[in-house]
Amino acid sequence: MIRLNLSNQPEWLDLAPGLRLKLAPLTTALMVAARADPDLAALPEGATQEELALAMAKAVARLAILDWEGVGDEAGAPTAVTPEGIEALLDIWPVFEAFQTRYVARGLMLDAEKNASAPSPTGPSAGAKAIARPAKAPAPIVPQD
Repeated sequence: MIRLNLSNQPEWLDLAPGLRLKLAPLTTALMVAARADPDLAALPEGATQEELALAMAKAVARLAILDWEGVGDEAGAPTAVTPEGIEALLDIWPVFEAFQTRYVARGLMLDAEKNASAPSPTGPSAGAKAIARPAKAPAPIVPQD
């Protein structure tokens, strides 16, 4: 069952002790805008999956992060949200991983569900084709002593 969240209000997400992000809802519009990000288009043609994933996560973050708490400059003074700050924040591995799993993956769970095979109308294997050749003869019975 798909649960619809009809709220389009930003929500706070605790990513790490002392670090909270105020995030826009992960909508189709946000994902489409992230895919159109110039940094993604600037990747070389032979970019790896890892490079693509990082660029996409940063594109999503630049659109989604509206505010934050627990982010400061070198002196520890709170800093405003900027595209450069978002890039630097996501360059911290535990923050990147938490953002991916707690925000992006939550939105992609429905997308992953479509990768599974749908049940056939008359049973799980009704629509499957046989790909193994039939056995030539029955296997011999093991003698019992």
